[in-house]
Amino acid sequence: MTKLFLDTNLYVGWLNHGLHEALMVGPGFVRYLSSVVQMEPRVGAATRPARRLLDQLIRAHAASARLVAPSAPVFDEAGLVLRALRMAGREVRYASLVNDVLIALTARRLGATLYTGDAERFRAIRGVRDFSLEVVETRKPG
Repeated sequence: MTKLFLDTNLYVGWLNHGLHEALMVGPGFVRYLSSVVQMEPRVGAATRPARRLLDQLIRAHAASARLVAPSAPVFDEAGLVLRALRMAGREVRYASLVNDVLIALTARRLGATLYTGDAERFRAIRGVRDFSLEVVETRKPG
């Protein structure tokens, strides 16, 4: 089975619009939830049902020991990646970029594929540290 890490934008699209149901709950994947991603959808879960679903999702990942926090070595490596990105001309002081680096490196350590709708930033990160990445469409159909 494929180890899967899902980026925040996919959770928000699923919570608010039911997008990417197969990635979220379909068979064939072992899903891990980054503690960084756990934090971010709290901002984007727009409705009470979405917030309840998010709570259930977090509880399920925690109960199955698949809620994963970045380790100390991941934070150390993140500093190196951010430095390399800064040297390449990127602004690295934005929390969202720091979060994305932590998410990508945690997925890398687990040997998981990171799925996201944010191709540009994650491809830049992958240019510094390789990791398995799949980019998917995040727009609501129609």
